[in-house]
Formats: sequence, structure tokens, C-alpha cells
Amino acid sequence: MFPELNAILNTSPDNFKQGELILVSDRRADASFLVHHFLSFYLKAGCKVCFLGLAQSFSHYSAVSQRLGVSLTQAKDKGQLIFLEVLNQSLDVLLQKTSNTESQALDFLRDPAVGLRGLYDFVRASVSDSGAGGEDDGGGGTVGRWGPPVLLVDDLTVLLSLGVSVGSVLDFSHYCFVTVCSQLKGNMVTLVRCEGEEDEDEDGDEEGSERLLKGLTHQCCLTLHVQGLLTGFCRDIHGQVEVCWRKTQKDKPSNQRKLFQFKVHDKGASFFARGTSSAVL
Repeated sequence: MFPELNAILNTSPDNFKQGELILVSDRRADASFLVHHFLSFYLKAGCKVCFLGLAQSFSHYSAVSQRLGVSLTQAKDKGQLIFLEVLNQSLDVLLQKTSNTESQALDFLRDPAVGLRGLYDFVRASVSDSGAGGEDDGGGGTVGRWGPPVLLVDDLTVLLSLGVSVGSVLDFSHYCFVTVCSQLKGNMVTLVRCEGEEDEDEDGDEEGSERLLKGLTHQCCLTLHVQGLLTGFCRDIHGQVEVCWRKTQKDKPSNQRKLFQFKVHDKGASFFARGTSSAVL
């Protein structure tokens, strides 16, 4: 968890907004450090977290989270973290070696045409029991053990490379948003990686990742878009992140944008308002 980013977003594990979709994206840069931030943030906040690890393994996230002061192994053992490790499960699913809840969630690996219903069912089951293991409140009811549920996805564009259509991914995201954010008052964080430049090609066609990014942008409340520096490589500054708060006022969208430069450290990240770093202007 990065305290400087919490200050920028005006949030903390003890006080954060619920019912939001947070969209993380990158272009010519790596925004995965923000996924690590939100994973440790929500675990420290006591939320029930469902993580769809489409791009990296559990051991990768566990090693980084350990440096940020969070044990993913303990979170899994306590039932706070549900981690679907697609990288390790994919071969068994393709060879049909196993038949369990996780393998059913990955049916689309064998046939992308079946869509993501199995994956959505897995998410819904994982987040719906966020109060499981609650304690007696003294009045015959129970007090939920965990806070509001959170769904994190790293990263949605992997589904496109596996043959799933943009429409199916957007439908999946919409249903997850309705379940997690609207019904359960939890949060979603998704990562989308964009290749190349923003401009359309000569025929006006967009890459799948660009269409996915635009579709998700309309659903989200907060976007964090990471890019490389326009001036090229810099040893002391790793890139820039544009933070955009998307609000609706009197049925009209109202966006507030701020641009920061950042440097990722071994145990955190530093953020600078653009032009305030001595390393690059």
C-alpha cells in the first residue's frame, strides 16, 4: 500500500468509498504496481477479496505483498482472499484433468464461444459469502467477519488474447459490477493493458484492448492511466499516471484530472505533481 497514493485519492483503509469501479490502465509502461497497491489496501481494510490472476501467479503477488507488509498466504488461510490462479489451472483445464469449481470457472479456455458465465458464477459465489465466519452479535444474528467485498482482475486484456470477444468481456464486467458494486456495495479494480498508440489505424478500426478500455471507462468512477515519459527513459522517474475522477452532476458527466509522475521503489512508490521532480520536467 502506498500512503502517497492514498493521499492523492483522499482515501485510507479506514475510510474509503464503496460501490466503485476503479479502472487501471497502461500504455508503454507497467501499471501492475497499482494492482499491488489496491490488493494490499483492501486486505488491510478487512475486505473480502476475490482476485482473478489472469496474468501473474500467486507466488508473484505473495512476494511483492510481503514487501508491502501483507501476507497473502495468511489471508487465504483465513478465508479473506480467494485467488483464482489461471496460469497454474489452465493446463489442467485444457487437458480436462480436474473437475472442480475453479476448473468450471475456466471453461472458456477450452471453448471461448461459451462465454464467461462460469467465471462470473465463481466471482458471485466468492463475494457473496463475505460475511461467512461472522460472530454472534448477541441478538441472534451475526456480525460479518469481513468488510465489503472487492473484486480485482489482472488483467482483462488476457481474456482477449485467449479468444474471448470484447463484448463478452464487457458483459462479464457489467454483471460483476452489478453484483459486487451495486448489490453488495463493494468495489472492483480492473487492469487493462493497451498496446501501441491511442490513434486509430488508417481504416478507423480499433484494437480490442482500446474498445475494452473505452467501454469500461463509461462504467468506472475512477481511472488511473499509466504511461511512459514523453521524454523517454529516466532513471529517477519511471513514468506518469493520470488520475481522473468521473462524476455525474445534474445528469451530466464531470471529470477532474490530475497528472503525476512516479517512481517505484522496492517497498513502495513516490508520486510527484508534474514538473515538481528535479529529475524531469
